[in-house]
Amino acid sequence: MTPLLSPAAFAQAMEATWPPFATFRHGPWLIREGAGGGKRVSAASAEGDWDETDLPLAEAAMQALDQDPLFVIWPWDETLDSTLAAKGYEKIDPVLGYAAPVAVFAAPKIMTTFPHWPPMQIAKDIWEEGHIGPGRLAVMHRATGAKTAILGRTSDKPSGTAFVALHEDTALIHALEVRPALRRQGAARQILCAAAHWAAGNGATRLALAVTEANATARALYASLGMQVVGNYHYRAK
Repeated sequence: MTPLLSPAAFAQAMEATWPPFATFRHGPWLIREGAGGGKRVSAASAEGDWDETDLPLAEAAMQALDQDPLFVIWPWDETLDSTLAAKGYEKIDPVLGYAAPVAVFAAPKIMTTFPHWPPMQIAKDIWEEGHIGPGRLAVMHRATGAKTAILGRTSDKPSGTAFVALHEDTALIHALEVRPALRRQGAARQILCAAAHWAAGNGATRLALAVTEANATARALYASLGMQVVGNYHYRAK
């Protein structure tokens, strides 16, 4: 059976919809300059044949950008993962990718969600409250193609927001943030449904997102909406 979204396609969509400030090739390494946009856009990855003697090249390139050595590890990076572990790199922040056809999501309650771009100030405020600051907002503006911010409301109050961007026929949802006092009242569910509705209107067939393995509450919500695990990655940091 054809998978809903392959791990490689998930990785490509993540890169396209949450892009680094800049990328550089140093030997077999792809070096990302994050400019405050988060771990994945600040992490190096292997793009060619390498051996242990090539690791200092990647480390020096990241340090030249004032970034600590950090590697993103996808399922096909088993050798790199074990090599970095032997070099004392710690495994951090395991992440799971989830996806579902947009058709499985219920239509949003129109009065509780509001897709818009560029982000309204209230959306920026909610992101800032969740420590999603200017560096990550800059990532959103860098993303090319169709994109939107979605503002959610609960009990007639702004309750949450998210960023959604399109890559080919997949829409990725990023920076989903719900105000603590208004959580567990359906805001995240409505934002996800609104994201799927927007995605379908822009030609996407799938909605996908990434979540840390440790976030059991969010993972339970995604599973309840019919989303399936389609990929995973983690980091190695020194």
